[in-house]
Amino acid sequence: MQSVLIANRGEIACRITRTLQQLGLRAIAVCSEADRGAPHTLFADEVVEIGPAPVDQSYLSISRIIDAARASNAHAIHPGYGFLSENAEFAQAVSDAGLIFIGPPVAAIAAMGNKAQAKRLMLGAGVPCVPGYHDPDQSDESLLRAAAQLDYPLMIKAAAGGGGRGMRLVERESTLRDDIAVARSEALAAFGSDELILERAVLNARHVEVQVFADSHGNALHLGERDCSVQRRHQKVIEESPCPVMTDGLREEMGQAALAAARAVDYLGAGTVEFLLDQSGQFYFLEMNTRLQVEHPVTEMVTGLDLVALQIGIANGEPLPIEQQDVAIDGHAIEVRLYAEDPGNSFLPVTGKIEHWSAADATLVRTDAGIASGLQISPYYDPMLAKVIAHGQTREIARRKLIRGLQQTCLLGPTTNAGLLVSMLEHRDFVEGQADTSFIATRYADGLSAPVPHTHELAVIAALCLYREQQWAFAKATGVSENLLGWTSSVMRSVPLELSIHDQRYSFAIDCRADRWQVRIDDADQTIEVILDPADEVTFRATVDGVRLDAGFIGGANDRYYFSAGVRHFVVDRIDRVAASLDRAASGDVLAPMPGTLVALQAQCGQTVKKGDTLAVLEAMKMQHRITAPVDGCVAELPCKQGDQLATGALIARIEETTRQEQH
Repeated sequence: MQSVLIANRGEIACRITRTLQQLGLRAIAVCSEADRGAPHTLFADEVVEIGPAPVDQSYLSISRIIDAARASNAHAIHPGYGFLSENAEFAQAVSDAGLIFIGPPVAAIAAMGNKAQAKRLMLGAGVPCVPGYHDPDQSDESLLRAAAQLDYPLMIKAAAGGGGRGMRLVERESTLRDDIAVARSEALAAFGSDELILERAVLNARHVEVQVFADSHGNALHLGERDCSVQRRHQKVIEESPCPVMTDGLREEMGQAALAAARAVDYLGAGTVEFLLDQSGQFYFLEMNTRLQVEHPVTEMVTGLDLVALQIGIANGEPLPIEQQDVAIDGHAIEVRLYAEDPGNSFLPVTGKIEHWSAADATLVRTDAGIASGLQISPYYDPMLAKVIAHGQTREIARRKLIRGLQQTCLLGPTTNAGLLVSMLEHRDFVEGQADTSFIATRYADGLSAPVPHTHELAVIAALCLYREQQWAFAKATGVSENLLGWTSSVMRSVPLELSIHDQRYSFAIDCRADRWQVRIDDADQTIEVILDPADEVTFRATVDGVRLDAGFIGGANDRYYFSAGVRHFVVDRIDRVAASLDRAASGDVLAPMPGTLVALQAQCGQTVKKGDTLAVLEAMKMQHRITAPVDGCVAELPCKQGDQLATGALIARIEETTRQEQH
């Protein structure tokens, strides 16, 4: 093996490239049209374009991936995670093309890739499983009968995949039929199969997974566990190793169960066996992921092993370089996933241009990212932007380092979940190691509202707006000394400024005295002094009435600015120039909250609807989102049709609101 094509994108493609190059191997990237010039293509030794932005025409196209491998003379293919990584047909196609697949055998992928078949295999291997329905009969009537025997609450899951797609928690029989229909639709869209399984819901449990490796020489071992309990919509958000409640005895028991699962399918390579751990200490098999996991860095940091290098060695036919007794857990590691999403708006995915990106100090935390300043976040792919990982000799040290690392991480532009991540890391239940799978649903049911700027932040934002405009004007001027900035021969007049920050308007009066800015907010008597010390074009150290504030600030298009102070991020509009753009839509207008595909239209013109009724289903970033009526009324207009690609703000429906008099 001398060259490897990475059949993936983003941060995982960058991470695999790093190990390949450290091993002296040639790294070949692939990209869609939307990913031209993306970081993973720049880091690689070679890049092959494989098609348009939609995944079924690029990253999910087996033929295009194989053609790219042939064109680049690759010897092997690494699938990363997601996309085709657990697709047995893809693994077979790689082998048929005479290439090395850096992953498990086709039979193992097929056996574990279907949850129903996997559960039957695990029961035969003596691995404890949650009671459920895994039969081939997929009629609604059979599922309804099985649900009655399992009792509620129960889980519906897509048999062919995971990641939260095609998964529903059902708490009562009255919603079961609708939940089955939605789960089938999501499963078919995400995995090409609408097969479902049912399981009794194990509530308030921990999600604990065990990392296993097996080679072609009969050796197999586990590398301890990861606690992935902090999840939203069944997608992991925070992961750590070791599990805070793990004991040596339980680790050995779960490790042996994981190895039994791997042996049951003659496994090779890296795999992860996932379990639910209930409050009594009983654990149950969930599934086996036959690939590298998103959260593998925490295992790397506590074991000192490069898991990608282990994968490559096994694919090369080499024996594992260590035995089970050599595995030692050193300290504690915690990882968080930085998503482009709005925690204050139902966690909707966010798209747009990354105006500025800079990672935290590498001596403090590890950052795995596949983004860069100027990159456009696409609606076609997963909203995860980066992972930030901290290691410490104790869990508390790792937790504190991770918070500091997030505060140093600067992403200006699209809204992210950075503030929510810090809030969760600081939550008492997480600090005490008590977070389970219900943590976000119960503690952050309404997400996290956008922060309200403090007075000192407002003063700095106002000063930075005028400072930036002063710099732009100076750059266009000719024959003017920089020493004359802020100088006047007459009495200085305050500069008025009106800004909108998260839909709240603020008025400012600002005086400039060389490098000192005197700021008054909303006609207050108090004047705040701001001294700006720019470190570069984006980062500033401000002194506000003698108090230091580190900030990031950049201007976008149409008089819009982006400001950050730690994980507190604000979108700033200069509304004295762009007031017209802030007009609100009519109350009955139903607009697309994000770019996506209109996969279902459940309303008709002339139909009477109630507030909250489902009008349409929009698919974006691998998830389906119900679009509901904002008011009672009659559907007056439906300008879109099923299958349309919609931009953010596109009109989906217009409802003529029913007045109270009409209601009576």
